[in-house]
Amino acid sequence: YRLAEEGPADIRIGNVASDLGIVTGSGEVTFSLESGSDYLKIDNMTGELSTTERRIDREKLPQCQMIFDENECFLDFEVSVIGPSQSWVDLFEGRVIILDINDNTPTFPSPVLTLTVEENRPVGTLYLLPTATDRDFGRNGIERYKQPQLIVKGALDREQRDSYELSLRVRDGGDPARSSQAILRVLITDVNDNSPRFEKSVYEADLAENSSPGTPILQLRATDLDVGVNGQIEYVFGAATESVRRLLRLDETSGWLSVLHRIDREEVNQLRFTVMARDRGQPPQTDKATVVLNIRDENDNVPTIDIRKIGRIPLRDGVASVAEDVLVDTPIALVQVSDRDQGENGVVTCTVVGDVPFQLKPASEGEGEPQNKRKYFLHTSAPLDYEAVRDYNVVIVAVDSGSPSLSSNNSLLVRVGDTNDNPPMFSQAVLEVSFPENNLPGERVATVVATDADSGKNAEITYSLEASPLSSEAPSSIFSIDPDSGDVSVQAVLDREQRDTYEFQVTARDKGVPSLQGSTTVVVRVSDRNDNEPRFMQDVFTFYVKENLQPNSPVGMVTVMDFDKGRNAELSLSIQPGDHDQAAGIFSIENDTGTIFSTVSFDREQQTSYTFKVKAVDGGEPPRSATATVSLFVMDENDNAPTVTFPSNSSYTVLPPSSNLRTVVATVVATDSDTGLNADLNYSIVGGNPFKLFEIDPASGVVSLVGKLAPKHYGLHRLVVQVNDSGQPPQSTTALLHVFVNESLSNATVVESQVARSLHTPLAQDIAGDPSYELSKQRLSIVIGVVAGIMTVILLILVVVMARYCRSKGKHGYEAGKKDHEDFFTPQQHDKAKKPKKDKKGKKGKQPLYSSIVTVEASKPNGQRYDSVNEKLSDSPGMGRYRSVNGGPGSPDLARHYKSSSPLPTVQLHPQSPTAGKKHQAVQDLPPANTFVGAGDNISIGSDHCSEYSCQASSKYSKQVRALHAAHPAGPSTH
Repeated sequence: YRLAEEGPADIRIGNVASDLGIVTGSGEVTFSLESGSDYLKIDNMTGELSTTERRIDREKLPQCQMIFDENECFLDFEVSVIGPSQSWVDLFEGRVIILDINDNTPTFPSPVLTLTVEENRPVGTLYLLPTATDRDFGRNGIERYKQPQLIVKGALDREQRDSYELSLRVRDGGDPARSSQAILRVLITDVNDNSPRFEKSVYEADLAENSSPGTPILQLRATDLDVGVNGQIEYVFGAATESVRRLLRLDETSGWLSVLHRIDREEVNQLRFTVMARDRGQPPQTDKATVVLNIRDENDNVPTIDIRKIGRIPLRDGVASVAEDVLVDTPIALVQVSDRDQGENGVVTCTVVGDVPFQLKPASEGEGEPQNKRKYFLHTSAPLDYEAVRDYNVVIVAVDSGSPSLSSNNSLLVRVGDTNDNPPMFSQAVLEVSFPENNLPGERVATVVATDADSGKNAEITYSLEASPLSSEAPSSIFSIDPDSGDVSVQAVLDREQRDTYEFQVTARDKGVPSLQGSTTVVVRVSDRNDNEPRFMQDVFTFYVKENLQPNSPVGMVTVMDFDKGRNAELSLSIQPGDHDQAAGIFSIENDTGTIFSTVSFDREQQTSYTFKVKAVDGGEPPRSATATVSLFVMDENDNAPTVTFPSNSSYTVLPPSSNLRTVVATVVATDSDTGLNADLNYSIVGGNPFKLFEIDPASGVVSLVGKLAPKHYGLHRLVVQVNDSGQPPQSTTALLHVFVNESLSNATVVESQVARSLHTPLAQDIAGDPSYELSKQRLSIVIGVVAGIMTVILLILVVVMARYCRSKGKHGYEAGKKDHEDFFTPQQHDKAKKPKKDKKGKKGKQPLYSSIVTVEASKPNGQRYDSVNEKLSDSPGMGRYRSVNGGPGSPDLARHYKSSSPLPTVQLHPQSPTAGKKHQAVQDLPPANTFVGAGDNISIGSDHCSEYSCQASSKYSKQVRALHAAHPAGPSTH
């Protein structure tokens, strides 16, 4: 039988009974599986052969592992056929050939395959690759494919690319086919195809001579693009002398060139050789570089000095004999100096040390002379004196210019021959002595001593005083000298403050023939004693300073002097308090300059002057002192703005409309804490006077009425008065003057409410009179126009009605020639046109006038202050700054209420005052005593013109006014 692997259970394989020709169905013959029951089963009655639950995997069957023939993989089984009651048994052998299916994927030995290929391999070179394996058989496997090969198709250069990664895929012949892939990593191995390369073809360096062994000089670097041993570089000497190999060491691995033995530049000043860089490939590749090593000179050689004779002056065994009368600048020896070093190290400076009358001068001025080898003449630089010095040990020192410098010396002994040529000599050409003032006459000042190198009479000396060449004064009047001892004495009392220096000459003469002499200058400096007290230039110093000066600023300077000198004139200054201790802690004085500083900032308004004393104490023993008085006056600065004392911002003045021109309304009174021009005030009106009704006297502040008052001017006027001083820069203050124009003050509470509201109104907005006066005229015109329109409409209606009426009359017998409807209506039309004129005339009326001006001060609770964003206001405690607000319960819209019920001309706020939207509620809560009442408000009632404050709630306020009006019938105004 044939059966495919991997099938499920109960797959029918075949019927053994039918294949054997056995008839079944009677139940007498049965079947039994004797072997192969692991994978197979048989039906006992029918002989049907089928698979069991165990899955058949062809690749795992042991008998099929090494089978390469499709028909060679099978399962053997045995079936017994049993007769009735097992009367007979036949045994049959069977075989099930297991057929392969494509259930295994071909795989490579590893997911990553590595292949090594040498660079520079020729194109077409073949490399065998590992094969894949497939457990399947036949077409489902891969045995029909050849072993894969990798072919080189291009030039391989490891230095350009050292590896490649390829994808290798294998696919079997099954249907459907199975496939897998692996990564083939091709590594390009190196061959020695690149030679080393030095970074530079020539290496040049400087090396200090005498460098210690092991000192690194330079590193030669070469690179090789190859890797491994092919890229490993070793460094060796190329063309190099034996001295190079002896003095230098070359590290084969690192290429460092270092000192092997010390190098002396005086023996060799440059080393030039080549270095080879060689890799370790087979065959090796090489490169070479030239090394130039300059030996830098070090100062390691001392100069040498050679002294030889010159001319007729004998020199033997280092001793030269020279007569004392030789001329100055006579050469007595030849000196030659040399140095083996180079450059600055070989430049030698030669000099004579010690106080000897000899000097060196170059033997020649030639420019071609080497710097490290020079010749000098040893000259006499001063006359020689046997009596002074008989032998000179002339030491010549030669120093080179190296760092550090090296030196050497050589000496020459010069012996001087004697002659009688020495005058007396003083040890000092100028003798300075210090002598204190206030001395006693006859005191010894100093002793002068002269010496003579000669002997006998030629060495006996006498002393005398003579005037100094710079002074014609004879010293004998003040000083005297003992001719034998040389003691100088003073004959008078010296005062340093009168004269602090005396100068004269002392002459010493020997007794030789001819006599020789010498002289010295004596300078007597009179030393100071503390005999003078400090003295100020003035007994009283007066200073003027500006107020508001910054603390620690100078305010003045005192001058003090002391005629003494040194410590006796070192002064210490201090501030002494005045009578009232004004200066305590306020002033300090700088000791070096006498500058007085203030520790505070002055305020003239607090204190105008300060008086204190300055004390000067010198540093003598005992100390002396002096004092001076300092008066400091503080000058005024314009640092105070004017202060308005009257009126306060919350007050007002009542002005009757009948007031004459030049009527004094009020006087603005202001003060200024400053003085002079800073307190010279002038007044001006800067706002709230759009009708030019008022003017203010710039000097006195008197506000006068200069314009004629009209009905539109009735109400509250807020004048913005600015007070300026005359300082530089000027200071100013703004104040408010409220003027209420009306016949009388019927209700002070209402005016105070208007004043309070003006304090909340920006200063740029004018408050002047009745803003609704002009508007009322416009309202009247509007009313007349509306009435005229209504009358026109009524007339048209009447004309139409009358026309229809006339027609109906005509039909009932009206005759021609009777008056038509147009004539009938003409008089009535004329009467209606007159009615508005009567109303307009009815509005004209005279208002009662007040005959006096009353000023009312409105009090502010708890000293309330108002802040303003526009102007600074100066006021009494009840006055402050304006603060601009947009309405509130504190400022009700009283103008609307007055317009409806006041017997006086309407009082309205400026149209640009804060809107009344939030203030109408306050009017409802006002008590009757806070409202003007009475009859005859024809102007307000007859006008449809409304202000910004009154248009929004006219109906509501009109009802309130009527109620109030009913409560107070005709009669004088009630408050």
